[in-house]
Amino acid sequence: MVFREMRRAKQALTQEECAAILRAERRGTLAVIGDGGWPYAVPLNYWYDEAENRLYFHCAKAGHKLDALQACDKVCFTVRDGGQSAGDWSFYVKSVIVFGRARIVEDAAVKRKKARQFGAKYIPTEEELERELLSIDRMALVEISVEHMTGKLVHEK
Repeated sequence: MVFREMRRAKQALTQEECAAILRAERRGTLAVIGDGGWPYAVPLNYWYDEAENRLYFHCAKAGHKLDALQACDKVCFTVRDGGQSAGDWSFYVKSVIVFGRARIVEDAAVKRKKARQFGAKYIPTEEELERELLSIDRMALVEISVEHMTGKLVHEK
């Protein structure tokens, strides 16, 4: 595997800082190689399983994302925090870029377990989570195995 070194290494985040951003944030952007070799990037909700160093998202069982993933499992996933002001017009923002390989979770027990953990990040009550899990058979759960992860603090000034 060949991944480029970060050009501005002084702005690099540690792996722990990257993991903290992945745990805390709610939306990221998945980039795949789409139809005709065109890039296809789509924002989506995700869940990061830090113990396994894997990201999960769900989607319909058919569509552009799954077609692209079946053609090429290599993906890029980006997340950024909300940023903060430095007290003037300048802005500090942290971002994480993940490169990995995606696959559809086929095992029903694993899918249910991971979907429950994913849902717990977004759904406020157990009752609502149980209602959402009733539709688990109508969705695909995709797992991204993280192969390379970098993060960066940018001072926009």
